[in-house]
Amino acid sequence: MSHDCDVLVVGLGPVGAGLCALLAREGVSAIAVEKEADVYPLPRAAHFDHEIMRLFQKLGIAQEMQAASQVAPAYEFRNAAGEILMSYDLIAQGSPSGWAPSYMFHQPSLEVALRRLADESPLVDLRLRRTLSSFTQVADGVTARIDGPDGPETIRARWMVACDGAKSPVREALGIGLDDYGFDEPWLVLDALVSDPSRLPRANLQICDPARPTTCLVMSQGRHRWEFMLLPGETPEDLLDDAKIRELLRPWNCDGVVEIERKAVYRFHGRVAQRWREGRVLLAGDAAHQTPPFAGQGMCSGLRDADNLAWKLAAVIKRGANPALLDSYQTEREPQVRSVIQLAIAMGKVVCISDPAAAAMRDAGMLAQRAAGGSAPPPAPLRLGPGISLDGGGEYFPQPWSGDVRMDDMLGEGPWLITREGLGDGALAPFAADLKRWLDSRQADAVFIRPDRYVFGVGAPEALEDAWAERVS
Repeated sequence: MSHDCDVLVVGLGPVGAGLCALLAREGVSAIAVEKEADVYPLPRAAHFDHEIMRLFQKLGIAQEMQAASQVAPAYEFRNAAGEILMSYDLIAQGSPSGWAPSYMFHQPSLEVALRRLADESPLVDLRLRRTLSSFTQVADGVTARIDGPDGPETIRARWMVACDGAKSPVREALGIGLDDYGFDEPWLVLDALVSDPSRLPRANLQICDPARPTTCLVMSQGRHRWEFMLLPGETPEDLLDDAKIRELLRPWNCDGVVEIERKAVYRFHGRVAQRWREGRVLLAGDAAHQTPPFAGQGMCSGLRDADNLAWKLAAVIKRGANPALLDSYQTEREPQVRSVIQLAIAMGKVVCISDPAAAAMRDAGMLAQRAAGGSAPPPAPLRLGPGISLDGGGEYFPQPWSGDVRMDDMLGEGPWLITREGLGDGALAPFAADLKRWLDSRQADAVFIRPDRYVFGVGAPEALEDAWAERVS
């Protein structure tokens, strides 16, 4: 059949818009359909990490996102008495990308930037105020019926990616089930504009108070967020009442300096779709997995999906790679996602204890560990699951900086083959010492790095090139 585009993207949140921008950079055409006319104007996601900032660097919006965010200095778990049970010094941890480990940000600003990137590309067609009503698959593509203000239309695409949220109509239509981790906690989320930030904490806090587990987050400049767990017997309507909100905020000494911008009750879940690909249709973001917010990795996971998918779709569509390459999307990403969900649930179980006796035991154990010099280790770096990598591959490759010069900007978009012999040449010269240390630590003559900045493999240069060509062409 004739195709209207290479990829139909369903849903234009951060994941869908990010995928469109990444596909355009790969020379892949996309049509995106989105039911809303404009970006949702209020905050939702609150955090992204250094790896996502490196992705924004690749897209050319890192400086723009720095202006719409602020570095998160610390993440502390405190008990009801205010004692620190566990603390992550985020800045001291550093990061392999050279960017700060964690950022708190304003989601509408990100979505505006990503949509602008997509809209500016002649390869992307954004069709707003439209919904996907049905689709069928054939051997070489997907035919989708779209309903919009001017009536129904048909779009024929080689591939379709559903970025249509946790309730994903596409996932439901495909009959794909969810693995549920059994974590189901209702929380009130309050976003506020702040006129005097000096009155509020500067660290991100988890208040492990059995009387009311609470989260307090520094957002982008001039904004703050609180999250309050609903207690047994409470309804969403109880906590959404303005008088109740004033009561919840009273201990924070913020009367007169905050204006509530958004209030909503969410249920925090841990779920993973059992299949992320069905023929020519793939799931990404919340359609494929949902993560409780305690590790701040929900949106990050979705954007990692987009980065993993974009270069693989380009390899299949533009360079004739076997479509089986796309099966590696789930095998690589699912272990990462599950480890993040398990970490978030573990954090949530520390926070969400509402039994006073159990909370006292938790506090005593964590305080004793802290007094003995124990500190919270940083989360282990995310590795890929089995897929498009060799022995020694699957880890995230660092980005050295030389002053304000970043390696990715000098080398351009990947993939890259970095060899010992080439370290003193041209663009690599400012980063030679860092790269040599990395190669020495792996006893390798060369490293082949994928477009998503994960290591394909280490070894002899010619063997790496041959193996890469065999896997992706």
